[in-house]
Amino acid sequence: MSSVLDLSAVSVVRNGNSILHDVDWTVTDDQRWVILGPNGAGKTTLLQLASSFMFPTSGTVELLGNRLGRVDVFEMRSRVGLASTAMSRRIPSTETVLDVVLTAAYAVTGRWNESYEDIDLKRAHRVLAEWRLDGLADRHFGSLSDGEQKRVQIARSVMTDPELLLLDEPAASLDLGAREELVGLLSGFARADDSPAIVMVTHHVEEIPPGFTHALLISGGGIVASGPISESLTSESLTATFGLSIELDERDGRFSARAV
Repeated sequence: MSSVLDLSAVSVVRNGNSILHDVDWTVTDDQRWVILGPNGAGKTTLLQLASSFMFPTSGTVELLGNRLGRVDVFEMRSRVGLASTAMSRRIPSTETVLDVVLTAAYAVTGRWNESYEDIDLKRAHRVLAEWRLDGLADRHFGSLSDGEQKRVQIARSVMTDPELLLLDEPAASLDLGAREELVGLLSGFARADDSPAIVMVTHHVEEIPPGFTHALLISGGGIVASGPISESLTSESLTATFGLSIELDERDGRFSARAV
């Protein structure tokens, strides 16, 4: 399988503070990764590198076959889907759900004078249906529940058929019902043969959708464990990552954890 993301000896230093140090990590196009770690561990920094919105202080980042620093990142960003709270804040609250998704074709977050072809509209409606949003197409983004807004963000991020999909805490702030609906949708998407490589950041193992294949655990800017989820996500690795004795349970592809 081909690599879509390759970090080699990557370190990031900001204002004299080491955020990441000596990170080696490779994502191939058939893998679905979850990144776990405490606050301040460097999870969001990894996503910023993976989305080309940040460059490493040292080391190399190869994204979709191109090395950051040697390629036009604005052209490459259209090949990477990103759903995050920061992106959500840039979406006008009065924008319709259909236009939130549709405008991804031009990488803008508010519809102006750009024109769209029938194929774009058909694609947007199909994506809305896949994420159970087709009944909300004419609603304003600001009128939606948290769970609906999260799904709209993801629908927007897959509108352009990306080669890499990055999800930054997609289940954060959701109630139990909304979380389980989202986990189910993400699980189906992750298992589809035509889905892109996926990297999802989360704080909770309960939010990991079945079908995710790999896990990266990070603490203090360094990797604690990385690899197939059955090998890297363990009670021992969680204990080392969070500095607290944690017991991990797995049932039918879903995880739960508690302190012991």
